[in-house]
Amino acid sequence: MGDPPSPRGVSVGATPVVIVDDAQDEIQVDAPRWAGLAEAVLAAHGHAGELTLTFVDREEITALKVEHFGDPGEHPTDVLAFPLDVADPDPVGPVLLGDVVVCPSVAAEQCADHAGTLDDELALLVVHGVLHVLGFDHDDASATERMRAVERELLERHHWGGPAPAGFRQGHGDEVDGSGTEGRR
Repeated sequence: MGDPPSPRGVSVGATPVVIVDDAQDEIQVDAPRWAGLAEAVLAAHGHAGELTLTFVDREEITALKVEHFGDPGEHPTDVLAFPLDVADPDPVGPVLLGDVVVCPSVAAEQCADHAGTLDDELALLVVHGVLHVLGFDHDDASATERMRAVERELLERHHWGGPAPAGFRQGHGDEVDGSGTEGRR
């Protein structure tokens, strides 16, 4: 299976731009650092254009989930992605790739049982959200495997600068073996 198609109107080779906003005050985040990671993901996949990365509180992410996905709002989520479909193949202005919204307080609650640390959890959520904007999904086993492989490769290259740490898990409900690789239950 090849890479997902590029959003229409994206000029390959140009520089991606990430606009970041920390609109919450529960968990301190290094917004410029996470914008840099998002830019690295876009560049690694040859995508240019503008992406917004916003950190919000649990009330805001829950409201967005209710509004855009019809979710009953019982449980806040950790990340939402809103890809934008560029209709003009030769846009005059900037190409708007989409929006990624991350909830640091949900990330903090789940990090011990998921990615391991808050830092790794935020990195995973940023990469995961950007990949959704670029067309990756996890709607079946094959797509999930592909998306996780790309996530891991990007995290190893742009977050850790080497192999994933022991205990790192990409999916909720994953078990970890002694080598730090995950397996589905």
